[in-house]
Amino acid sequence: MPNSTNSTNSPHEQAHSRIPERATRKEWTALAVLMLPLLLVSMDVSVLYFAIPAISADLDPSGTQQLWIFDIYAFVLAGLLMTMGSLGDRVGRRKLLLFGAAAFGAASLTAAYANSAELLIAARAVLGIGGATLMPSTMALVRTMFRDAGQRAKAIGIWSGVMVAGIALGSVMSGILVEHFWWGSVFLVNLPAMVMLLLLAPVLIPESKDPHPGRFDLLSVPLSMAAVLPVVYGLKEIAAEGIETAYVVSLAAGLVFAALFVHRQRTTASPLISPALFRGRGFAPAVLLNLISSLAMMGSAYFTTQYLQSVLGKSAMEAALWALLPSVLIGFAAPVATALVQRGMNRAHVVTTGFVVSASGYGLLTLTGTDSMWTVLTAAGLLACGAVIIGSQLTDLALSSVPAEKAGSASSLLETGQEFGGALGMALLGSIGNAVYRDQIPASAPAEARETLGGALATARELPGETASALVTAAREAFTNGMHVAALAGAGLLLAAAVLAALTLRRVTAPEPEKVLV
Repeated sequence: MPNSTNSTNSPHEQAHSRIPERATRKEWTALAVLMLPLLLVSMDVSVLYFAIPAISADLDPSGTQQLWIFDIYAFVLAGLLMTMGSLGDRVGRRKLLLFGAAAFGAASLTAAYANSAELLIAARAVLGIGGATLMPSTMALVRTMFRDAGQRAKAIGIWSGVMVAGIALGSVMSGILVEHFWWGSVFLVNLPAMVMLLLLAPVLIPESKDPHPGRFDLLSVPLSMAAVLPVVYGLKEIAAEGIETAYVVSLAAGLVFAALFVHRQRTTASPLISPALFRGRGFAPAVLLNLISSLAMMGSAYFTTQYLQSVLGKSAMEAALWALLPSVLIGFAAPVATALVQRGMNRAHVVTTGFVVSASGYGLLTLTGTDSMWTVLTAAGLLACGAVIIGSQLTDLALSSVPAEKAGSASSLLETGQEFGGALGMALLGSIGNAVYRDQIPASAPAEARETLGGALATARELPGETASALVTAAREAFTNGMHVAALAGAGLLLAAAVLAALTLRRVTAPEPEKVLV
């Protein structure tokens, strides 16, 4: 027998009882609070660029320790993203966010006052753990706080812009702080934001989690780390040192563990990352296309940062300040893309346009000489704009295509893909550029000069005037030519991705607004 309450409601009342829930000022204020940890987590990727000389003078780390001070944060972050995203779905995203904020704050304080290289490395590792909890938690909370599709798209656009801007701001922030304070200040700047998050999140941010998460599969945790870390390590080292047996073995080992991890997720009753996520329409293409975009973005940064410093001869601080200029365009890219989709433009066309914009940035890089700063900055701006357009739309698509209770797992997959893409971009495009450089540098040049542009500049300082000048000129031209070839490869990859986006997303419609009882 039908429920009497439902049967007495008028059609108008029944329709009104399921209107979309729209975010209020409270949710938008909560978003602003969430953006603070996201900004700092992304800044910490590059915050040591200017601090490392002062750290080296104070703590006297070995060469290996200095590398770990740089890299441990990104390695731990990448390795734990999937685990923390799934854990947030189970225990609660806000709870995990608060844990991550406390860990990030405590580790920042420890790093600021570290009196040994070992303690600083350990603190940076804990920062990576905190970052791995904060990133998927912020994205998943955006997914659950903004139920209206249009508002969610705007919020995710802001999330994407802050993420990209944070990486650019990190190096500049460290330069300014180290110039006026001691090196520990680059870590202390994290504390006010984390304290604010701990105070305001319980008031502004609602808790959300999967009501039926199943048991937590402990075996999947080491498998996921064993899949991610060797691959990221191998790709980073290939980008820096070239192809060597140890790095290829690391890549192969990671891929073997990746296959085991996938098998585990497909066969266990309660997977860490549910294969059902990939049945969401548009989710798998979104993850793949987002990875390609990240590959292109980080691959271009590998060249543009070296170009500004080593080809144009600018100081690290000058180069970082000039590199901020393209970031101005980021603020316009995501809102424009979101507005176009909301006015009826097919998302596939917007994403395809984003890839074409990024490809045009690479096209500009092929036109550079050894004194083309504005061309390089314009190219970097186009690449950044394209990346934000792509990232904002694909993130919105991916999160909208999965159930809200799986938002943490979905977020972690997107972000892990970005980490893979970034490492792959530096390895693939960097290797292409380095191969051209080594081919074009004169055979008579010293061995160190034939390896890298930085090595050539260091060698030139010890040579007589005319010989040094000739070597510097040849090295800068060889590097620029290598950048041209890598840019051609990057442009080709992005244009192929544009075609892939047009084909895979053309029938993926905008998600229906979520309905909730009021």
